[in-house]
Amino acid sequence: MKLHDLKPAPGSRKAKRRVGRGIAAGQGKTAGRGTKGQKARAGGTIPAWFEGGQTPLHQRIPKLRGFRNLFKVDYEVVNVGDIARVAESGGFEGGELPGPKASRKGAAPITVNQETLRNAGLVRRLDRPMKVLGGGELSMPLFVVADAFSASARSKIEAAGGTVSVLETPETKRPALRVEAVPDAQTGQSAAEATEADSPVAEATSSDVAVEAVGAAPAQAPKRARPAKGKAERATKAQATEAPAAEAPAAEEASASTASGEPEDAPKPRARKPRTAKPDTDA
Repeated sequence: MKLHDLKPAPGSRKAKRRVGRGIAAGQGKTAGRGTKGQKARAGGTIPAWFEGGQTPLHQRIPKLRGFRNLFKVDYEVVNVGDIARVAESGGFEGGELPGPKASRKGAAPITVNQETLRNAGLVRRLDRPMKVLGGGELSMPLFVVADAFSASARSKIEAAGGTVSVLETPETKRPALRVEAVPDAQTGQSAAEATEADSPVAEATSSDVAVEAVGAAPAQAPKRARPAKGKAERATKAQATEAPAAEAPAAEEASASTASGEPEDAPKPRARKPRTAKPDTDA
């Protein structure tokens, strides 16, 4: 098989329809557009939602008026009369008001909250806040805990000798209560010490110490100047550098021999002769 023998699979490619090529082709004369009319003309497109000029569907049907409040809170509501009916039938358990000292005047024999109301069948859900409304009458003292109270419900509960407690959700972050100084098992420091270490004052002190340490560090030696270009300048600098370098070992050897007690007449090493620069013949 060669390249000219390759063919696409049968049915994978379909020839383009050629309209307006005569009657024998099947799409001759009007080329499938029908006879005259808007759709037979060039550029005569009609949108899919066009209904021939009659009132369109989106204008015939009514609209949903109003709006949905995104900040609305959906409460689980319960009336005071329903709470009184269940309390009188013994549907709630008795209790006392919270506090260090319980007095007869402020005592509440029955404590009512959302969980007890759900167990009694007056509230369906616990994932929503609960609001107590003032429908009905109340004659016995109750300690009612809820997320919100209507004005009439509050007045009826308090008039019967009961107490109202509103569950408040803080809108802003509150500072944490002070923790006792108990040392940590891993770090060995208490929570108060850890808080002081993380405070801005401690950070400022540590930064000052770091600045002093940096200031006390020895100054770096200045960088060498790059040698000047040119053969003559390099030769002159080599002579000036090698001459003191040759004298320094001789002086050190003399001082070392004097310190060790050797005679000064001992043969001294011969100093190395400085190299002379060759004249530049390129010029």
